[in-house]
Amino acid sequence: MNTAELLVRCLENEGVKYIFGLPGEENLHFLQALKRSSIQFITTRHEQGAAFMADVYGRLTGKAGVCLSTLGPGATNLMTGVADANLDRAPLVAITGQVGTDRMHIESHQYLDLVAMFAPVTKWNKQIVRPSNTPEIVRKAFKLAQSELPGAVHIDLPENIAEMTAEGAPLRADPPTIPVASVESLQRAAIAISQASNPMILVGNGAIRNRASEAITRFARALNIPVTNTFMSKGVIDYRDERSLWTVGLQQRDYIACALDESDLIIAIGYDLIEYGPKKWNPQGDLPIVHIAVTPAEIDSSYIPTVEVLGDISDALNEIGKRIHRPQSDTNQPHTIGTPFASLRAEMQADYEKYATDTGFPIKPQKLLYDLRQVLDPEDIVISDVGAHKMWIARHYHCARPNTCLISNGFASMGIAIPGAVAAKLVHPSRKVVAVTGDGGFMMNCQELETAHRISTAFVTIIFNDGGYGLIEWKQESHYHESSYIKFNNPDFVKFAESMNLKGYRIKSAEDFVPTLKEALEQNVPAVIDCPIDYRENLLFSKQSQGLSCPLPS
Repeated sequence: MNTAELLVRCLENEGVKYIFGLPGEENLHFLQALKRSSIQFITTRHEQGAAFMADVYGRLTGKAGVCLSTLGPGATNLMTGVADANLDRAPLVAITGQVGTDRMHIESHQYLDLVAMFAPVTKWNKQIVRPSNTPEIVRKAFKLAQSELPGAVHIDLPENIAEMTAEGAPLRADPPTIPVASVESLQRAAIAISQASNPMILVGNGAIRNRASEAITRFARALNIPVTNTFMSKGVIDYRDERSLWTVGLQQRDYIACALDESDLIIAIGYDLIEYGPKKWNPQGDLPIVHIAVTPAEIDSSYIPTVEVLGDISDALNEIGKRIHRPQSDTNQPHTIGTPFASLRAEMQADYEKYATDTGFPIKPQKLLYDLRQVLDPEDIVISDVGAHKMWIARHYHCARPNTCLISNGFASMGIAIPGAVAAKLVHPSRKVVAVTGDGGFMMNCQELETAHRISTAFVTIIFNDGGYGLIEWKQESHYHESSYIKFNNPDFVKFAESMNLKGYRIKSAEDFVPTLKEALEQNVPAVIDCPIDYRENLLFSKQSQGLSCPLPS
């Protein structure tokens, strides 16, 4: 057995099902070992796509997604997806090939110090230099990747080490353990919540990672406390529940800002500052906060918790609930309106519903996302790319279940949607999967549609087509009242899809969208829908947000 074979045995021991990546000269021994393993290697068209697939696989499963590249340019291509996983708190293990250790002391073809290069974008990384250390390195990599806060790790395998004779066996793979919160912190949190007049729950992605959706819903319903979620925690409470105030995180002032203004206590559950900085909603740092999470709060002058409850989130909420002295509601009536924020909720709902019958063309983003919600089932999955459409998805695409709308909002990388949809379809083959992207993001990783077709992962890609970088135009117009350097030309997306043996569609009216989407979702190959979008709504929303009046009681 050589080192590469021992490494593959260790990966099998960790339960790895897929490795996404590209073959190269310096990972030949590893790929040969994979051929005799239970792991499916998925050959991608670009290393960035491979890393994004591993990223989304990790986010959906909680188990580290694995990606592979060769050295040099292969490894540099991998970095963006690795960094995305690290800042989006998705468990990922990146493996890179490398020159032999006998060449590292001199300038050598394609050689870069990959351990140094990956260090800033990973939780931990290590080069295998002794074959016998392989089991320890792999076990540590997966333990760190999957422990809270999860993220990316990196293993570098020099080609001469890969072919050396190795002895050893995989180490036992134990799942991460989560402690329970201290009784003192539970009691202090209960007192703070009991004394608050208008508490509000702010949920972050940590709550989804820790499977706390049911506990949060019970807690909110029992105490009639409104809930808002970050971009990355959509669906933690059903959007149809009257306690749900939908999504926070837009830079413009929105309805949810009214609720935050009226709150006298924020109960931050699984909240990560990287998702939505506290200076946006607590600029003076004077709003009391109860921090409930597995890990301590990050230091920030606008986020100084009154109480920190550290431990299993579901257990903590159940225990706090037992200690709270507030009027209780009937938890068997999930849609009872019992908060002072009912008028705000009603206005938000009215704003959402007014696009149901809009027939304008090009289609307004609000209308397209309203229709998308009507067509998809609660368990179906939307993967958002990054751009202006991401802002509209955050505001207008609502979820009833956790992990059914995935948005990158830690590193926020363009190009994630299509490779992410490949991974989502592998994880949930029976669900419908839709990648929503701008025309800019589409062209960054559209080559992975060939990968999707080759491995029979059929999903739908919706392109918000505006012929430019719409989010940057929105920012430029807001700051300078003019835009520059953001326009480009697109190929014929329908012909592009057909050239790859996919199904291609072009929307020609608002009424076209729903029947076209339904047909596309029934295809047994990936489908691409080219949809002209009316991004005049971007600046209209900015103007509306500046004049927003809050319908909350004084």
